[in-house]
Amino acid sequence: MNTSPLTPNTSRTFSFEFFPPKTPEGMEKLRATRQQLAQLKPKFFSVTYGAGGSTRDRTLEAVMEIQASGSASAPHLSCIGSTQESIQEILDLFKAKGIRHIVALRGDLPSGMADPGEFRYANELVAFIRKQTGDWFQIEVAAYPEFHPQAKNAQEDLANFKRKTEAGASSAITQYFYNADAYFRFVDDCVAMNVNIPIVPGIMPITNCAQLSRFSDACGAEIPRWIRKRLEAYGEDLDSIRAFGLDVVTDLCDRLLQGGAPGLHFYTLNQAGPSSTIWQRLGL
Repeated sequence: MNTSPLTPNTSRTFSFEFFPPKTPEGMEKLRATRQQLAQLKPKFFSVTYGAGGSTRDRTLEAVMEIQASGSASAPHLSCIGSTQESIQEILDLFKAKGIRHIVALRGDLPSGMADPGEFRYANELVAFIRKQTGDWFQIEVAAYPEFHPQAKNAQEDLANFKRKTEAGASSAITQYFYNADAYFRFVDDCVAMNVNIPIVPGIMPITNCAQLSRFSDACGAEIPRWIRKRLEAYGEDLDSIRAFGLDVVTDLCDRLLQGGAPGLHFYTLNQAGPSSTIWQRLGL
C-alpha cells in the first residue's frame, strides 16, 4: 500500500467540526460541547458555512468564540453563488480577526438561485485565496474517497482533486466513509498522480440510523450493506444502535491510523459524547 509515510503520533492532526447554531440555546449547547472536546487538545475546530453564505454571521460568531477560548478555529468558506468582491471582503475580515485556517469549498447554491457567481469550482476559490493572501491561510479542501456524487467517473473526480492541490491547497479532509479500503485506494491514486498533501479521513459517528441514511443519500457516502442491515435490525433500540456504532467507527479509526492516516476529523453534529468516547477507546 503506497500511502504517505506515517508521521509520529504527536504530528497527527485531530480536529472536530461544528455547525453554527440558529438559537441562543443552540449556542449554549455548542459552547458546552466545545469546552468538553477542547480538553482533548485538537489541532483545530472547524465551523460549517451555509449554502451561498447563508450562515456567514453565525459562522463568524462561533469561530470568534472558539478563538477567544484559546483554541484554533477554521471557518468553512464556500464560493458558489459568490463574487470575487464578496469573497475578498470575507478574507479581509478573517485576516483582521487573526484567523489563519480556512476550509475552502465549492458549496451548494441556495434553493431557487440559478447564478453560480464568479466561482464555479473549489480550485478557483483556492487559487483566488492564494493570489490575494499568499501564505497567510492554511487551506483545507474536500476529498471524496468514494467520489463526489456529481462526478462523471472516478478519474474525473481525481483530476478535480488534483486541480485543488495545484491551486494551493495545504491539506484535505475527506467526506465520511465506512470502508477503509476506499480511503487507502484513494490515497494510492493521489500518490500516483504526484499529489502528496495530507489527506485526513472525515469520521461520522453512528448514533441515529434514519439521520445517517438521510445524510448519506444526500452526500453520496456509502453505508455498507452489512452495517445498514444491522442498524435496521435494531429498530428503535437507540442504545444498541449507539453501542454498535461505537464499535464500528472505533474499529474504522484504528485501521485508518494503523494504515498511516495523518489524523482524523470528526463530524460531531455539535455533540461531544460519541467523538470523545471513540477518542478514549483509541487511546489517543
